[in-house]
Amino acid sequence: MRFLAKPMGYLLLYLYNFIGNYGISIIVFTIVVKLFLLPLTMKQLKSTREMTKIQPKLKELQEKYKNDKEKLNIKTMELYKEHKINPMGGCLPLLVQIPIIFGLFSVLRTPAQYIADPTFLTAISESFLWIPNLSNPDPWILPLLAGITTYFSMSTANTGAAGQNQMMKTMNMMMPIMIIWWGRSFPAGLTLYWVISNGFQMAQQYFMPKGTASKEELS
Repeated sequence: MRFLAKPMGYLLLYLYNFIGNYGISIIVFTIVVKLFLLPLTMKQLKSTREMTKIQPKLKELQEKYKNDKEKLNIKTMELYKEHKINPMGGCLPLLVQIPIIFGLFSVLRTPAQYIADPTFLTAISESFLWIPNLSNPDPWILPLLAGITTYFSMSTANTGAAGQNQMMKTMNMMMPIMIIWWGRSFPAGLTLYWVISNGFQMAQQYFMPKGTASKEELS
């Protein structure tokens, strides 16, 4: 992901030269990247919500045509067409975001590999709030914040979703624990990015329904 990490490194360096504080630069950097990805994320969330709305009808079809797979496929596609839903609509935006996210992680985990400015290489070891060195792991506070925000972010995203089965509930519990574990070994700067990213996502999910309400809901 070097081809993506390099320009992100330049962005982080530019922000640091403008702001003069590595911790605040990471926060601004996170917000800028999330805003850049916002159209894709909104499309993904909208597709997910639309799929959730038709789940009861899908279940009816699955029950009605459980012994006729071909008929079930035809009726399912008719249902998608009726509600103007692309069943793959939520996947493409996510696939586009994955390499960008990996590039972000590469920059924030090992910024020295992508930014050669000697001043910046000193800056990554700066203190921020209670954290004495952003290039070293924060043992507890940031990892706990990362885990808590991950839990609420996932819970908000899955509220009312048909996928809120036992597997999803297990993931909602396991993922925050994994994030806390990883956060205790990652550089604090990377964990700070994760916390801010989750906070932005929760705010986005909160305001999303108003921005994507269908005409039927508004009438």
